[in-house]
Amino acid sequence: MGAVVLPDAAALGVLKRYPFVPRHPFVRGITSTLSRRNRKFSFADKRIFKSVHTVFSHNNDDQMFTDVVDDQEGYSGKNEVLGIEDELTTAKKALSEAQDRQEAIEKERDQLLEELARSEAKNQEYIAAIVHDKEVAISELESAKSFFEKNLEESVEEKFSLQSKLVLAKQDAVDLAVQVEKLAEVAFQQATSHILEDAQLRISSAETTAAEAAHLIEKQIKDATEGTISSIIENSKYAIERALAVAEEAGEHAKETMETFIDGTSPFTEIASVQVENIKLQGMLNDIESQLTVARNEVARLNIELEHTRQQMKAFEQRAIDAEKALLDLQELSKKTILQKEEEMKSLMEKVRKDVADKTKAISKAFKTDLKNIKATIDASKEVVLSKDNAYLRRCEALQRSLMTSEDALKMWRQRAEMVESLLMKERKLDEEDEGSIYVVNGGRIDLLTDVDSQKWKLLSDGPRRDIPQWMARRIKAVIPKFPPKKTDVAEALASKFKSLELPKADEVWSIAREKPKEGDHLIEHVFERETIERKRKALERALRKKSERAPEQKILEPGTGTGREIVFQGFNWESWRRHWYQEMASKAADLSKCGVTAVWLPPPTESVAPQGYMPSDLYNLNSSYGSMEELKHCIEELHSQDLLVLGDVVLNHRCAHKQSPNGVWNIFGGKLAWGPEAIVCDDPNFQGRGNPSSGDIFHAAPNVDHSQDFVRKDIKEWLNWLRNDIGFDGWRLDFVKGFSGSYVKEYIEASNPAFSIGEYWDSLAYEQGSLCYNQDAHRQRIVNWINATGGTSSAFDITTKGILHSALHNEYWRMIDHQGKPTGVMGWWPSRAVTFLENHDTGSTQGHWPFPRDKLMQGYAYILTHPGTPVIFYDHFYDFGIHDVITELIEARRRAGIHCRSSIKIYHANNEGYVAQVGDALVMKLGQFDWNPSKENRLEGSWQKFVDKGSDYQVWLRQ
Repeated sequence: MGAVVLPDAAALGVLKRYPFVPRHPFVRGITSTLSRRNRKFSFADKRIFKSVHTVFSHNNDDQMFTDVVDDQEGYSGKNEVLGIEDELTTAKKALSEAQDRQEAIEKERDQLLEELARSEAKNQEYIAAIVHDKEVAISELESAKSFFEKNLEESVEEKFSLQSKLVLAKQDAVDLAVQVEKLAEVAFQQATSHILEDAQLRISSAETTAAEAAHLIEKQIKDATEGTISSIIENSKYAIERALAVAEEAGEHAKETMETFIDGTSPFTEIASVQVENIKLQGMLNDIESQLTVARNEVARLNIELEHTRQQMKAFEQRAIDAEKALLDLQELSKKTILQKEEEMKSLMEKVRKDVADKTKAISKAFKTDLKNIKATIDASKEVVLSKDNAYLRRCEALQRSLMTSEDALKMWRQRAEMVESLLMKERKLDEEDEGSIYVVNGGRIDLLTDVDSQKWKLLSDGPRRDIPQWMARRIKAVIPKFPPKKTDVAEALASKFKSLELPKADEVWSIAREKPKEGDHLIEHVFERETIERKRKALERALRKKSERAPEQKILEPGTGTGREIVFQGFNWESWRRHWYQEMASKAADLSKCGVTAVWLPPPTESVAPQGYMPSDLYNLNSSYGSMEELKHCIEELHSQDLLVLGDVVLNHRCAHKQSPNGVWNIFGGKLAWGPEAIVCDDPNFQGRGNPSSGDIFHAAPNVDHSQDFVRKDIKEWLNWLRNDIGFDGWRLDFVKGFSGSYVKEYIEASNPAFSIGEYWDSLAYEQGSLCYNQDAHRQRIVNWINATGGTSSAFDITTKGILHSALHNEYWRMIDHQGKPTGVMGWWPSRAVTFLENHDTGSTQGHWPFPRDKLMQGYAYILTHPGTPVIFYDHFYDFGIHDVITELIEARRRAGIHCRSSIKIYHANNEGYVAQVGDALVMKLGQFDWNPSKENRLEGSWQKFVDKGSDYQVWLRQ
């Protein structure tokens, strides 16, 4: 695509060519006049054979005018022309009416053909849809069966798990109830017996086994009980200690009182003090009682909480009962569902069994029908063989009769010859005067010889090779034998002693010799019968062979090599967009497959700024100048129906924007892939990209895509998979891969998994002083480096081989071998990844940037079609240059010899005279004028037969 490098390494842009048709001034004048009047005329050239006069008749529906051009002598034929003007007018009208009728009939025929094609396509679609629906139904039935079995297993497992959970829940509920009862008992004992340590142990043991709610309640109960009991104990100890101290003080006061009383002091003071102390003790006792009341209230509260805990336990039990009931309901529902599904499954199985039985019956019926057909075919073949044998017997009998007839005729001929010989011997004495003459009788033929010059007489007897001169005719008359004169009277002829020879006619003799039946012969019917039987036998043999053919072996496809035996056809040129191209290519699918092509390279399918497709914009819009998306899919289906791979021409290096940025730069993309300036490389000088620097060369006509961006690679991989899965492409032709790294190509190929991939890595060859250098290793090394960067997942066009062939085929065949004895292109270093070609839409077609030499075209195809690598055939050469059959013959030679992309090659000669190489084990080819034959070569073993012989251009031999 785009710009292509010329042999002198000068870069050219895309040139526009306009067709130029020279016209006669007289025609130009008429055309200009008619164009001004907006009328269309058709020119018919009528010639009147008198002097040299040409009559131009111009017809425009209901108008006609006639002009006469005089010859050089000044003769005017106007009067004569005017005389026949009416006849010409009538003829013109009749002709135009006939043409109109013919056009109408042709249009109607085209419409009928289109309707027929559409009906056939619809029938095929209906059949495909029925088959697809049947397959989908079977797959859905199988998936439903597997889904039912899976759900059944899951429901059974769920049932067992629910049962086990229910048992565990029951056990947990019982344990929880027992623990709560124990906890209540322990709490009651703690509140009544004030045994703190025992309560702590029981509460701590209960905490480890109780539920979360009971655990919290137990903790609250423990904290409240501990605080209450500790406060009660402390208050009790304090009260008892105070009571003891008060008692001691009271005892001392009593002693003092007694002493005082005894001593005679007043006791009332002491009593008052004792009463005060008693009042204090009574207050302390009241405080202790109030504290005990609080403790009792706390115990009551704890009892209420225990009762609440018991209610919660009852609620838990009720929930467990409800859960068990729900489980039972679920089990019942699952049982009903399982039974319903079993019923549905049974009905489906019954339906499947019925379908299988019907299918089995149909298959057995079809098998019986095929068996009957085969038996009938065998019987017919037997009858054919028997009829053939009978026809041969009848033929032999007829030939024997004809032979006997010819033998009888020969016998009669010999008898008459002997009779003539005896008559001649009797007259020999009369001819003794010609002493030098000798009559030799040889099987009825008389040879006149002489002793002196026998060869001259033999020549005279055999007949001259040119007109006989008069002197020779006189000499012959002088030496001819004296035969009796011709008898004109019947009576005189009967009375004569000479008898005429009644020999068979020449037609009869040659009809017997050539075994040709004559009109009226009874053998004609047998011949016709034999031919009819032979045609029927061949048809039956083809039918049997077609039935007995096995399915072809599955071919292993690799994106870099395909099957290894690919022959690619470039199915377009630079001007193909001007026609309904997808429809044309669909019509050529059968012919391409018949000729041996295995893959077809279609033009870029996306919407493009340039009609050729190499300036893409919306990648998901496949309505291009070549046709609509539906036409593209139909074309791909037609190619697939002929077992042809379809390669899509994808442009990944650049993409044209849909909108301008605020500063007026076209770098905003639209469509499904709405990218922005971040998807453009930053070193593209024209489009202000904000991505990373480019990993290759810059294509200046459109924004260069930044493949280092993750979202860009993700979108491209999704698009390629869409083209593969939804549209139907099998592989890619990658445009301008020099613009980005081959590692990205590897990622795209691994994601889309194409059957075959070709990269266009276009680079300039090495030239020195205007001439092509012999050593082009650096050029092919750059292509090999790119292939290696892709990990070998893609092939590349062998541009090195194309450039070398331009010069080598002009008696410089020494350019076709390198210093290691290998081919000088990429073919010599990595043949399985080399895609050889002579021209494409850029180098040839109407662009003509670097066309292949026209007179060396067939030598070039003889080279690439018989050598390793993957050859590419250009559309123009195959269909427009008239070498369709010649290329097909070379493809057949490649197929018979088993040549593939990795075939070995041994070059025997490469000099100014020509080029000779053996490819594989079964093919030898020669280019050039020198005399060479594989049978004369000591190093070539085996028997070789010439398959193609084009004289001094090229020759191809195949091993027997």
